[in-house]
Amino acid sequence: MANGTASNGSTLKIHNARFILTVDAGRRIITDGSIFVEDGRITQVGKAREMESVPADRVLDASEMVITPGMINGHAHISYAHATRGIFPDTLGADYLPNVFKLQGELDEEAEYCTSLLAITEMLKGGTTCFMDPGSTKFIDACMDAYNESGCRIIVGMHVTDKPNPVNLPQYETGEAIAIMEHAIREYDHRLNDRVRAWAMPFSPSFSTEEMLRGAKRLADEYGTGITLHTSNSPSEVEDSLQEHGLRPVEYLEKIGVMGENVLLSHLIGVNDAEMDAMARGGSTTVMCPSQTLKQGTGITRIGKLPELLDRGISVGLGTDAPNNSNLMETMRAMYLAAVLYKDGREDISMIPPETALELATIGGAEAFCLADEIGSIEVGKKADMVLFDTRRAEWRRVFNQVNTLVYNSDGRSVHTVIVDGRVVIEDYKPTYVDEWQLIQRLQAIGEELLAKTGISFPSTWPVV
Repeated sequence: MANGTASNGSTLKIHNARFILTVDAGRRIITDGSIFVEDGRITQVGKAREMESVPADRVLDASEMVITPGMINGHAHISYAHATRGIFPDTLGADYLPNVFKLQGELDEEAEYCTSLLAITEMLKGGTTCFMDPGSTKFIDACMDAYNESGCRIIVGMHVTDKPNPVNLPQYETGEAIAIMEHAIREYDHRLNDRVRAWAMPFSPSFSTEEMLRGAKRLADEYGTGITLHTSNSPSEVEDSLQEHGLRPVEYLEKIGVMGENVLLSHLIGVNDAEMDAMARGGSTTVMCPSQTLKQGTGITRIGKLPELLDRGISVGLGTDAPNNSNLMETMRAMYLAAVLYKDGREDISMIPPETALELATIGGAEAFCLADEIGSIEVGKKADMVLFDTRRAEWRRVFNQVNTLVYNSDGRSVHTVIVDGRVVIEDYKPTYVDEWQLIQRLQAIGEELLAKTGISFPSTWPVV
């Protein structure tokens, strides 16, 4: 079974796990458990003794491991940042995005393939098995090779604008923008054994006409897929929306018919009660990126409404955003932040318990993607996306409360094995599909060439001698 692939009728047994955190409907934690996978789907979950004699093409020894569903990153720009990661000073402010998209504009297919593959590798090594790249990939055909080789589960699309914008994004005619989104859906949705899904992706309400937004929603409805928009609700965005439409951004989207269960609003920090009510009425979902808002100082502990969103029954997932405005790509760190930020911000330690944080990183992300029937928990019939955490490491000991330890103690360093669609893609901490160091060296050269070509440079504050 090459590279641990469980497909075409092949079977995989993950045996003798110390704990399985199923995140199923009953939120069961199975001790001394095993999981049986056939053709990429889970067919048995239970006690190891019940599966002792069940044969499999491959058996993974999960002794001293904690198994969880694969983590889900609801908003991660993977295609451009790794080539120049870490170059931007904290104080860049409004000049950040124009520089980002200027650099991205110079990437060719080979560069974007490399940046995507390294970003995917970083996320898989941290336990993230499914993620959304919110429209920033230019050469999806080339990057399909990275998705195929790595075995990741991904939602893609092409972000578009049809209004002037200050961030160096191309402005299309409305009809052309809608056609670009439709082409992406028709070309890429359900590819690679359904591991690739494609959505409509207007960049944001601020840079989109009503006609384009309606067109994007129509595409999502017609093709049975989704639509996502950057909707941070910053003070300036709210003020602009009030002046132009007489409504706050989410209220405006509801008025024009661009809400519903297949609509995901990313970031969504400055949302108010009326907007949350609008989301609840339509069943729209959101993804919050705590590491990004903390680093960029956009007020998650002051105006973030995660507890209120959850109280209204709104599905919420977690994201990390880009490797140059959040810098980290690890969903587990977003999970930790979700569990602690509101405790401090509200001065209330009952806010977002660790169980809720784990739900946000798994089944909550699946619900936000409209994929909860397929992923997000370890249950019979679901796709075999799982993470094996090595509890032999110091940060895991002593294991008395498995969820507490996972959320508060551990991070991606203890991810030993990762399985996506029944395929082992990370084993003994290493990717099974690429020479990681060779890839890193290729990307280092690409980044140096990119900076030289664009002339973009931000010297170190401290002297480099």
